[in-house]
Amino acid sequence: MILKGLDISGTNCYIVGCEETKEVAVIDPAGNPSGIINALEKDGLKAVYIINTHGHVDHIGGNRGVKEATGAKLLIHEADAKMLTSAMANFSFLMGGKITSPAADEFIDEGDIIKIGNTVELEVIHTPGHSPGGVCLKTGDIIFVGDTLFQLSIGRTDFPGGSHKQLIDNIKQKLLCYDDEVVCYPGHGPATQIGFERQNNPFL
Repeated sequence: MILKGLDISGTNCYIVGCEETKEVAVIDPAGNPSGIINALEKDGLKAVYIINTHGHVDHIGGNRGVKEATGAKLLIHEADAKMLTSAMANFSFLMGGKITSPAADEFIDEGDIIKIGNTVELEVIHTPGHSPGGVCLKTGDIIFVGDTLFQLSIGRTDFPGGSHKQLIDNIKQKLLCYDDEVVCYPGHGPATQIGFERQNNPFL
């Protein structure tokens, strides 16, 4: 499995896909789409999907550039879909900007399987709380957790549409059910493991 992590202005963008076909998904392209495109071209990778774990501006800022360069399908949960096309909804206005994205090509939801090439399947886990349409993506012993869970922390819940109780409930019910060794790749900061967070995360 191909797995690359790019730190773009403090947001983690991940490229994950199939070694055989070189088809990949770009998860949460933040700003600097040229850096993402260069990473794809360097290894001869073909982006077939752009997947947003949620619709906040720091996770969708590179959607337009990557989509225009690759033709990849853009996927997001329907509850966050309006954030793609509205600077007010995605909070870019808070930074004095008007950043928007193309609209979604398809919506994803709990239990969906996103197939990439011949060898990779991403299972969609709906984990609202940070945002209404927040999702995690699981493949094997890896989960891309977006802003649901961080090393020793959780996503903020003070934005409109956030819910602290809902987020904690979803983390406990839908993430902590996995084995201790499962690795979590968050939207910000370093990777962590389910077992470490179960034992040490002060919010849990």
